[in-house]
Amino acid sequence: MNVIRLALYQPDIPQNTGAMMRLAACLGVSIDVIEPTGFVWDEKRMRRTGMDYRELAAVTKHASWDAYQQDRAPGRLLLLTTKGAEPYQTFDYRAGDTLVLGRESAGVPDDVHQSVDARLLIPMMPQARSLNVALSAAIVLGEALRQTQLLPPFPAPALPAEPQA
Repeated sequence: MNVIRLALYQPDIPQNTGAMMRLAACLGVSIDVIEPTGFVWDEKRMRRTGMDYRELAAVTKHASWDAYQQDRAPGRLLLLTTKGAEPYQTFDYRAGDTLVLGRESAGVPDDVHQSVDARLLIPMMPQARSLNVALSAAIVLGEALRQTQLLPPFPAPALPAEPQA
């Protein structure tokens, strides 16, 4: 399947991971979780943080960055980072791109920075450090899906019934 993906690099906070699972389930994208996580991953906890969306989300876990690199879907890796070189909204997304999101506490290490195809940033006010990782995922994923026309179909609203005479 040639869609946009999310890759979560060693996520620290289960609630953010759950929010991104819900985001992915609602928008029809898959998630790669690159371990280790900063929390115990078990079905009971993930069901609580991801609510009933856990069953709808296509999640693949990878034991490490190296394992992910060997098994990952083809396409470009796009890192969302405050050290980005290009604003997300001017980037030209393609079907098959993967948005990589770092740890909430530390981002990603230099070897990950060096292995991605692009480093994207979300412009913010100068006094702000960063956005929540799940919010960042939602902002950039929305733009990537819009540009690639891979948003889920939007059903046309039903027209109101005409009054009977």
